[in-house]
Amino acid sequence: MSDNGNKIGVLVMSYGTPESMDDVEAYYTHIRRGHAPTPEQLAELTDRYEAIVGGVFPLRENTNSQVAGLQDKLETMAPGQYVCYQGLKHARPYIEDGVEAMAKDGIKQAVAIVLAPHYSTMSIGSYMKRAQAKADELGIELATVESYHLHPKLISAFTDRVKNGLKKLSVSSGGEAPVRVLFSAHSLPEKIRELGDPYEKQLMETSAAVAEAAEVKDWQFTWQSAGRTREPWLGPDILETMAALGEEGVKAILVAPVGFVSDHLEVLYDLDIEAKAEAAKLGMTLERIAMLNKDPLYMETLAESVVAALKV
Repeated sequence: MSDNGNKIGVLVMSYGTPESMDDVEAYYTHIRRGHAPTPEQLAELTDRYEAIVGGVFPLRENTNSQVAGLQDKLETMAPGQYVCYQGLKHARPYIEDGVEAMAKDGIKQAVAIVLAPHYSTMSIGSYMKRAQAKADELGIELATVESYHLHPKLISAFTDRVKNGLKKLSVSSGGEAPVRVLFSAHSLPEKIRELGDPYEKQLMETSAAVAEAAEVKDWQFTWQSAGRTREPWLGPDILETMAALGEEGVKAILVAPVGFVSDHLEVLYDLDIEAKAEAAKLGMTLERIAMLNKDPLYMETLAESVVAALKV
């Protein structure tokens, strides 16, 4: 046992990504709840990783960096009080591994937070359920941060990126107009609406707050990266939205994927490759905002949300 027993544990959770190309099949199998992908499905995912990273996985590096950044920020705010642990949904260290590491270090009190600002029962809810079950088993008192989608510093960080993105778009498009800002996030099955899930509402609130702060009048929300299942997913997809905007005469698009906080497959492939290719076909210019990654304002958002969770 380490000397962390008197500290508060912080379980920082994220979706997870393979460590190398050799791990892609096992990772995909875990996402599919133990069902191995078909050779065609595996080849498609592998090709996407090869297209963006060539065997290096930015999400893992970025997640490690974000956890380290949060640790540094908490240490500045409250020296010696907090220690961060990582738990991933679909890769090692799994969520349960992170909780077990806390228990081995003698941690009795902890806070769980996810590197995603918006709550859904199908995303954040599932992370928290796994973390809570393991914490209960090991005798750890666990507080949770369910969302932080309107934290002022998060909105400020996104606002800065939208302003900078519009400047970049003006240059790359030659100042063509009209311009549309598309806020986006990962789609989920439509059934969440029947459950009264707050995911969609929170995303709209974040988008509206950023648009107002950035003084953007011409914007809308769209979905991306839907799963390929038989059930319907929230739409329209960004490629469908872009086609409609082309018919409207929109010449330039700035994508602001506010549902994501890091560079990874859904950003580097779905937007930077797939959506950009579609924009070229439509005769449009497309840029996207820079991701938060280890932005100081995002680190402060996380740290302040962790500290606040213990005061509830």
